[in-house]
Amino acid sequence: MSDNRLSVFKTYKLYVGGKFPRSESGRVYEVTAKKSASGEAGTGKWLANAPRSSRKDARDAVVAARKAFGGWSGATAYNRGQVLYRVAEMLEGRKEQFVREVADAEGLSKSKAAAVVDAAIDRWVWYAGWTDKIGQVVGGANPVAGPFFNLSTPEPTGVVTVLAPQESSFLGLVSVIAPVIATGNTAVVVASADSPLPALSLGEVLATSDLPGGVVNILSGDTAEIAAPLASHQDVNAIDLTGADAALAKELEIAAADNLKRVVRPQPVDGGSVDWTADPGTHRLTAFLETKTVWHPTGALGASGSSY
Repeated sequence: MSDNRLSVFKTYKLYVGGKFPRSESGRVYEVTAKKSASGEAGTGKWLANAPRSSRKDARDAVVAARKAFGGWSGATAYNRGQVLYRVAEMLEGRKEQFVREVADAEGLSKSKAAAVVDAAIDRWVWYAGWTDKIGQVVGGANPVAGPFFNLSTPEPTGVVTVLAPQESSFLGLVSVIAPVIATGNTAVVVASADSPLPALSLGEVLATSDLPGGVVNILSGDTAEIAAPLASHQDVNAIDLTGADAALAKELEIAAADNLKRVVRPQPVDGGSVDWTADPGTHRLTAFLETKTVWHPTGALGASGSSY
């Protein structure tokens, strides 16, 4: 084999509607390796040119997410759990790639990056197990005065915009995407601006799993530029501001109020202080669920005063 062989560099693309378009604008930006704690050589090394999404890309992603919502929200919770578990299987098979990308993105050693990737895969499996259980936790029969059944059941909110964490390019990313789709919502994800490659590679995994196209759509580029049209979009039902700084989060909250979007704004707003390795709890599962309550008559009372 020739020692003069040229490497084949990977072309990263967006993930929208189950396909891999380049940005509508044709723009790209350089992604470089992050400085490690030890200041190792290679810091600032060019990694790839990532697509810089435009407002048109954001609108296209919302259209794809809305189109996929009916089928995904209508699937059984058990089926959604199977699909999410399949994604974890695919991640496990491509672990080495993600270890390399996370190490470059976050300035970690290979061993630390491997631990992060393992934790992200485990986190995905954890949320897969919740798909057919969260309804039992937050739903149920309510005691009422009268001959009625009164049942509350959780339902997905709809299309959710997710601003992924800026610092945690993979574990944090999984931690904000998985609960959104586990509960039947569809997502438009804005990847970390400086470290988008793990997110764009996750799109390739989703495309080769059983997840229907459009359930998750992944955009890269300037967070503020992409988030602004999504926050004001009338067909977006909720927004997770994890990856926004305080000033941007305030602007997006104001824009989101126009159509009464649900807004999740973690405190403190992401600045590297969120511990993504901690027990995630169920708050992200319930953040984008609506409660539907149904009344149903139990039937006429019998002579003995009993009913069915």
